[in-house]
Amino acid sequence: MSDAGDRFTVALGPSGPAYQARADLTILQSAREAGLLLASSCRNGSCRACICRLVSGRVRYAIEWPGLSAEEKAEGLILPCVALPESALVLQALKLVDLRSTR
Repeated sequence: MSDAGDRFTVALGPSGPAYQARADLTILQSAREAGLLLASSCRNGSCRACICRLVSGRVRYAIEWPGLSAEEKAEGLILPCVALPESALVLQALKLVDLRSTR
């Protein structure tokens, strides 16, 4: 398990933006801190609006069983609203708004 002070690089796709994610925050929260808006709605793992593919890396979940089937987990799908990074990550996000370019 990672220490709360650890930070990991999260890349959104092979050519998308990257940001630093804190080990003690969800991937979604760290993205927002970095000025990136991933699709989301409930922020508790039930609506699945934020679903994306984990291309590489490891995550753990802030809740016991996120709203993913065993098959979806096996396919590499994650819910960034309840997933915390345990290593550097590459994600294939389905929807992204980069607020950094509008400042």
